[in-house]
Amino acid sequence: MRRAALVTGASRGIGLAIARRLAEQGWDLTISARSEQTLREAAADLERTSSTRVVPIVADMGSEEDLHRLAAAHSEHFDRLDALVLNAGMGSIGSFEEFPVRRMDKLMTINVRSAYVLIQRLLPALRATAGTGEASRVIAISSLTGVAAEPLNSAYGASKAALTSLCDTLNTEESSSGVSATAICPGYVATDMTAPLTDNVPAHTMISPDAVAELAVALTRLDRTAVVPMVPVSRPGPSVWRV
Repeated sequence: MRRAALVTGASRGIGLAIARRLAEQGWDLTISARSEQTLREAAADLERTSSTRVVPIVADMGSEEDLHRLAAAHSEHFDRLDALVLNAGMGSIGSFEEFPVRRMDKLMTINVRSAYVLIQRLLPALRATAGTGEASRVIAISSLTGVAAEPLNSAYGASKAALTSLCDTLNTEESSSGVSATAICPGYVATDMTAPLTDNVPAHTMISPDAVAELAVALTRLDRTAVVPMVPVSRPGPSVWRV
């Protein structure tokens, strides 16, 4: 049996690290990103270094049409969905007083609404896989800022708190049937998104993308008796909630 996953934001960073680990374990993959060139390069690399089948789908998480097309593409190419990895997202910081509301709207669209739409569209596939006796999982890359408040992150943190809550609610509705969700909530991860912050938070002190990917893939090895609602991941330091 070849398991199958859909991974968003899979052309680089955490998403690519997760896709690479799944490919190494023989999973079939649908991967998505906005940039066609980097996505196709990632897909070619994954297929070249493993025996997996990779379907790259260019999709903008802000476009509901793209989200529907992405979900349909996975169902067209694969007859199961063992893991839906919601990694694509955007970040933006600013003071509570001055943060533009229109930018918060975009954060909520990309970080929360896209996840909601994809879960809705793919829930039948997740249920069908769980119906075979296997576990199927939604794995969302959230953030520690959605758990522990961080200055300048009022909007971003709110969007990630909503994503974490979405996972928790899915568990209350679906986990008894074998479909569960986990929000992985890391502090600062050394990716392109956090590169502008390295003057204040040196990259070598940030969590590595590989560490987050290892946690995500470890969840796929659990059977359906284990539901993991949230995994907070802190950087080293004196505070257990260190973003």
